[in-house]
Amino acid sequence: MFEQMKTMGTLANLLKNREQLAEAGARVKQTLNDNPAIGEAGGGAIRVTVGSDMKVIRIEIAPAVVAGMSAGAAALTQVEDLIAEATNDALTRAQHRLREALEREAKDLGIEGLGDHLGGLLS
Repeated sequence: MFEQMKTMGTLANLLKNREQLAEAGARVKQTLNDNPAIGEAGGGAIRVTVGSDMKVIRIEIAPAVVAGMSAGAAALTQVEDLIAEATNDALTRAQHRLREALEREAKDLGIEGLGDHLGGLLS
């Protein structure tokens, strides 16, 4: 409990210095912009790239997959499933990178473990 109070006190002090928080936020965003998350499915046949705003920026579909899409409804359904799988993989990777970047910044700001006190917000 003492650790929680100490963390909350540190956070209160940080809130007084919004510039420091804004800079930390900008660094987190830049980290994610520099390294977008790429998810894959079908052994790399489908690749989805997600940016720092957790939005899809690119979907790559291997030519063989595109050619196979005309094989019928079952093939199309399989491709749709692969796209969903790759998108979910990319989003999971982006969330993981965001969590790591936030934890790194929190540590640098002296509020390490803050995520533990935010009710799973960073989980």
